[in-house]
Amino acid sequence: MVPIIVCSAVALIVGFIVGYVLFQKVITGKKDRMMKEALADIEAQKKNKMLEAKEHFMHLRSEHEAAVNERNARVQQAENRIKQKEASLSQRFEDVQRQKKEVETLRDNLNAQKEALETRTEELARQHRLQVERLEALSGLSAEEAKAQLVESLKAEAKTEAMSYVNEVMDEAKMTASKEAKSIVIKTIQRVATETAIENAVTVFPIENDEMKGRIIGREGRNIRALEAATGVEIIVDDTPEAIVLSAFDPVRREIVRLALHQLVTDGRIHPARIEEVVAKITKQVEEEVIETGKRTTIDLGIHGLHPELIRLIGKMKYRSSYGQNLLQHSREVANLCAIMASELGLNAKLAKRAGLLHDIGKVPDDEPELPHAILGMKLAERYKEKPEICNAVGAHHDEMEMNCLIAPIVQVCDAISGARPGARREVVEAYIKRLKELEALALSYPGVTKTFAIQAGRELRVIVGSEKVTDKEAENLSYDIAKKIQDEMTYPGQVKITVIRETRAISYAK
Repeated sequence: MVPIIVCSAVALIVGFIVGYVLFQKVITGKKDRMMKEALADIEAQKKNKMLEAKEHFMHLRSEHEAAVNERNARVQQAENRIKQKEASLSQRFEDVQRQKKEVETLRDNLNAQKEALETRTEELARQHRLQVERLEALSGLSAEEAKAQLVESLKAEAKTEAMSYVNEVMDEAKMTASKEAKSIVIKTIQRVATETAIENAVTVFPIENDEMKGRIIGREGRNIRALEAATGVEIIVDDTPEAIVLSAFDPVRREIVRLALHQLVTDGRIHPARIEEVVAKITKQVEEEVIETGKRTTIDLGIHGLHPELIRLIGKMKYRSSYGQNLLQHSREVANLCAIMASELGLNAKLAKRAGLLHDIGKVPDDEPELPHAILGMKLAERYKEKPEICNAVGAHHDEMEMNCLIAPIVQVCDAISGARPGARREVVEAYIKRLKELEALALSYPGVTKTFAIQAGRELRVIVGSEKVTDKEAENLSYDIAKKIQDEMTYPGQVKITVIRETRAISYAK
């Protein structure tokens, strides 16, 4: 039994050893095969990498060659341009050298001509001296003495002719000047007919009933105080039925209050906060209306290119009056008068119209400097780049500076025509009649005067005297005395002509 076990164990050991040896051979064969496969893969990868490296090298080489070719082309182009510039510079240098030679030749010719001219001039001067010496020897006078005698003779002759011409011109001017001046003024006045506007220092605001007065006054007068504080206008609420009086020297502020009251009464909400809101809104509306009025005025008159500030000041004229005459209406009238008179005289009508419109611009400034309105208007016109002729016409229309253009006297005359004609200003309505009566009464107070008539809007006073009481010489003295008394005791626009009429009448009746 034991030997069998031993044999089995030996057989098992021998089998294990044989199996192990066989396993090692198999393992070794696999290793060798794997090593060969790995070496083959490595060799293949090496070949691929070598090919890729060669391809990349060839690509880089082609790019490098392209870059080198491009650079060579640029270098060649630069060389070509340089060669062209060198050729151009060479050509210009040759041209400059040629021109330089021509200039030198011309300069040499000019120098030669200059020397010849100087020589000829010296010869002429020498010949002139010889001629003068011969003339002096023949006449017995020096050149200066002969020149002085000639000048004196020409001066006397010219003075005689000039005096004769001046006398002729003066005579002709005296014959025609008065007629022409009257004709121009009459034509100017006849061709203009404008409406006149009378403004007061107060405005009456109508209301529907007296109950509204209490609402406007407010509790303890707070509403009316707020309105007066916001506008600076005195509001008078008295026993006048269905009316409130607005009093202020500034028509613009009166208009603001009137419009504000109208809106407050229509709306029905009347309290201090609402009053301030409405007054601010109305003030802005009036300012816009001022600008719109200025623009509309310039368009109506055909005046263009005015500064916006001058247009605004023109619009403010609508709310300003002078002696009861609306300032904008007066300025429009003066502008039209100036244009007509300038055209009659053959001057620039547009320039005259522009000066006429702006002549009273100094009456509506935003501030109130201590300057006459004509000078202030001139400064405003200069500030806003108006022409010197217009500035001078504006500043000189009341003789506060010297006139230096033909438009200035036209503006002055047309201003007088517009302001002094009947119906233009309030003093024509009230003080006008009173002034005429005073004129007639003053003349009637002299002895020998039987009748007096103030005519032509007070510009002429006709005095009729009795022929048996006043002689011709006394009539002349009476005219002077009345004129002197009117000048000393009365105030009037322009001038007053006093005509004393002494006539003899013989009356009989045929029965």
